[in-house]
Amino acid sequence: MSGDIYLTQEGYERFVSELEYLKTTKRRQLSKAVGEARAHGDISENAEYDAAKDAQGHNELEIKQLEDKLARVRILDKNIPCDQVLIGAKVKLIDQDTDEEIEYLLVSELEADFEQNKISVTSPVGAGLLGHKENEIVQIKVPAGILKYKVIRISR
Repeated sequence: MSGDIYLTQEGYERFVSELEYLKTTKRRQLSKAVGEARAHGDISENAEYDAAKDAQGHNELEIKQLEDKLARVRILDKNIPCDQVLIGAKVKLIDQDTDEEIEYLLVSELEADFEQNKISVTSPVGAGLLGHKENEIVQIKVPAGILKYKVIRISR
């Protein structure tokens, strides 16, 4: 795979922790499961052994994929300008139809978590906000229609 992956420091640390868990704790658990299944006898007809080996292979694939992603990570600089909406910006908006205040943190797809108001810059709303400045009205086409927001604050 190619291309840089932009993460916040928090996101980077979360992925490093996940990789450490997969390489240590989970790898040991799966190795133990394979050993126990092997001890049950003939491995040619041992479904438990096959399942344990599959899980072990899946874990190794996850490790490889995570290592690849981490090798391409660029941590977002805290000194990115606050005068326009860019990746890493925290954006406070007012919905022009409902007067509801909404706050989003714009992140990469890997860190997106709608429950924490972290939206991807590749999502319709995230992409629609990119490049806009405070006090601008933004219209974003989404499958449900058109969203109208006023950007009231941009911060890091």
